[in-house]
Amino acid sequence: MEKKIETQNVEFKSVWRDEYLKVICAFSNSDGGVLLIGLNDDGKPAGVKNLRKLLEDLPNKIRNKLGVTPSVEVENRDETDIIKVTVEPQAVAVSYNGRYYLRSGSNNFELTGNELIEFLLKKRGKSWDEVIENGADFDDINQDTVEEFKRHARDRVPSISIEKDYKMILKKLGLVEGNELKRAALLLFGKNPQEFHLNAYLKIGKFLSETDILTSDLVKGNLFEQLDNALEILRTKYLLSKIKFEGIHRREILEYPYKALRESIINALIHRNYLGSSTIQVRVYDDRITFLNEGKLPPEVPVEKLKTEHLSKPRNKLLADIFYKAGFIEGWGRGTIEIVNRCLEQELPEPDFIEEYGVFKLTLYKNKWTEENFRKIGLNERQIKLIFYVREKGKITNKKYQELNRISRATATRDLQELVEKKILEQFGSKGQGTFYRLIAS
Repeated sequence: MEKKIETQNVEFKSVWRDEYLKVICAFSNSDGGVLLIGLNDDGKPAGVKNLRKLLEDLPNKIRNKLGVTPSVEVENRDETDIIKVTVEPQAVAVSYNGRYYLRSGSNNFELTGNELIEFLLKKRGKSWDEVIENGADFDDINQDTVEEFKRHARDRVPSISIEKDYKMILKKLGLVEGNELKRAALLLFGKNPQEFHLNAYLKIGKFLSETDILTSDLVKGNLFEQLDNALEILRTKYLLSKIKFEGIHRREILEYPYKALRESIINALIHRNYLGSSTIQVRVYDDRITFLNEGKLPPEVPVEKLKTEHLSKPRNKLLADIFYKAGFIEGWGRGTIEIVNRCLEQELPEPDFIEEYGVFKLTLYKNKWTEENFRKIGLNERQIKLIFYVREKGKITNKKYQELNRISRATATRDLQELVEKKILEQFGSKGQGTFYRLIAS
């Protein structure tokens, strides 16, 4: 018999214990699932003692303890009766003895702290930024920021741009409930949002290594101010620009694409978990720049999908909506794709998107001529060695490449042709001893 395994939606128990109500609780709070009673750890039928009594008791016990009514029925497997409890996902949060559980893989885990707060808000159909900001009033709003927003929103929200009363603008934007401001109103338009949320700011640092910091800046104010000021500080203090002339026109080209930097900061401001204790960090190294913000990606958008078409699932719905209305983002989940495209246009390596330990990390690379990047695009060690040889010597022939690596002509030709196809090498001469190869760019 094939061994059965537990999954996100299936769990086995050889006997019933009341503590397994937390399994049903976890299924209820997640995507639903099936609890099979009378199976051993390998998923093989072992039978159920007092089956009829358990069939009668379980529905009432589950309903009384959890407030849900699952399907409880007998199922015959290999001529052995077991009990199958089918649980549907619930629209409201379900608790067991005052505790809340979720299903992750084949495990059930208890929600606590910020994760619990975020979960309960989501079950109520709200995101964190939609909650009323206690103690805030309209005097805390920076009217200059509202006026600036009106200019940006002229195309997408024409009615806002002609409104004179800043209070009415906030109401039309959905940032007011009754006469009380929502958290998003303070973050977006506040005079001093850090008075209400101490860590709602951004840090920029120049790092010599992972632990050695040369200089740093704190960027505070509302989110629109943080975006503008962070970009200006990066442009004037942390990053270099090269001069390029197009005819008589002089252009300054930042070492990282400006639009990619801008999109990266907006992404961090909108999607960070403001319940967390960490600030947004922008770490500038000699060869890369990294953006870190606290907050897991939604399950609908796994990190490996960020370089392809994907759903738009913002953590903070109001923040994303206002940035969209200002024309700063698109509403179709294309921000990360835009970052990738801008880097490739400037002939930089593809950026990395990583999620680990509850932190989202985006890294832009300044130089594609690194061993790490060459390995990422699938080059072998011989080809990497060749690239650095050509950078030093200026060119190479097929014969010289054979000698350097003690390989056959066929292998050398295959390696060199791949580098030509990847637009790393350029071939001069079509065949024969006069043929050589140079780097397309360095």
